[in-house]
Amino acid sequence: MKLLKYFPLAAENIAARKLRSILTMLGIIIGVASVLTTLGIGRGASADIMQQIASEGITILNVESGGYSDQTWTSGQPLTMADVTALSDRSLHPDIDQAVPLYRQYIHLGTGNSSMFMEVVGTTPAYAAIHNLELAQGRFLTEQEIAQRTKSVVIGADVAQRQFAGADAVGKSLRIANQPFTVVGVLRKRGWDRFGNMDIRAVIPLAVAQDRLRSTSPAHRHRGEYTVSEIQVNAVSIERLDAAARQVEQTLRLRRALAADEPNDFSIESQAWLLETANSVAATLTAFLAGIGAISLLVGGIGIMNIMLVSVTERTREIGLRKAVGAHNRDILLQFLVEALMLTLVGGLIGIAISYGLATIVERFSSPDFPLAVLIEPGSLAAAVSVSAACGLLFGLYPAIRATRLDPIDALRHE
Repeated sequence: MKLLKYFPLAAENIAARKLRSILTMLGIIIGVASVLTTLGIGRGASADIMQQIASEGITILNVESGGYSDQTWTSGQPLTMADVTALSDRSLHPDIDQAVPLYRQYIHLGTGNSSMFMEVVGTTPAYAAIHNLELAQGRFLTEQEIAQRTKSVVIGADVAQRQFAGADAVGKSLRIANQPFTVVGVLRKRGWDRFGNMDIRAVIPLAVAQDRLRSTSPAHRHRGEYTVSEIQVNAVSIERLDAAARQVEQTLRLRRALAADEPNDFSIESQAWLLETANSVAATLTAFLAGIGAISLLVGGIGIMNIMLVSVTERTREIGLRKAVGAHNRDILLQFLVEALMLTLVGGLIGIAISYGLATIVERFSSPDFPLAVLIEPGSLAAAVSVSAACGLLFGLYPAIRATRLDPIDALRHE
């Protein structure tokens, strides 16, 4: 409690020299504001990168039959609907959100100027959810259409443009492998991602694809189950991606009765490396920006020390008088340390307020083509206050020690 009595005295001394105090705090204000703003820009950029990666299906594991063994591709047992059912058991696979079967074929569509190769994907409604698909017209496939094997189709933007010349395609008929399908939805233009070009894709019910596309490639059965081209497994989160991959591997190895020394006869494609690269780039960017801001904070701290040294010189007679009436060196030390601490803390709080203002200004210049976000986290605020206090103690210590070393008699004689 004795320490609290020094704060009113420090506040009085700061108020007595308003202009000098403001100029002294300026370095800390700029330092804290620049550190928080640059850290916020780094974290905002990191969050934007992660969001873009997530929209590209980073949490999706692509499982296919066959795999590399000693740099040689070997075919394996085909994937079946029984594998999909097994991987969909959440009690055995807590890190897997959904297992979505796909049956793919490329089909030549139309004639003349509207002729094109289209990728036909037979799947379930969960396909739209894991790929974050957006619709420009209509809707996606429903569970009822899947169960009833309805010949419905959702087409990509380029397919709609080529076949229907940009007109409303919903409700119209599209022939796929000489079979009439009713268009129920058109996907918003998206372009290429890690799974191909969504704009030249047509999505139909899985069982329909397996039944109706036999003319181009029969849907073979394996052990009484329909085979699928691949299984896309969606992890519950980016952080659980590796765990989900391990669960997929363990289940498929058990189902194939592979011995411990036998290699996988299936492959699991993961984009975890992309996430690691993005995290590394984001961490480097944040550290670089924080380093620039820290230089400003260091300069501000040196400014605090210089002004406190000047203050000690100006108040030499005051220090001598206080010592003459019984003040201990500890009292003198605490007086100057508290004063330096108050300067840096007030400067830090002002810097925090300015950083929020800068964040608002920066975000107003944001656009979809050039997104700008300043993400100021609670941890950064706590760090800013702590660093401000540390600067006050560190850079105020030497002037305070110098004040305690003054001889009372020489101090009283000082002009």
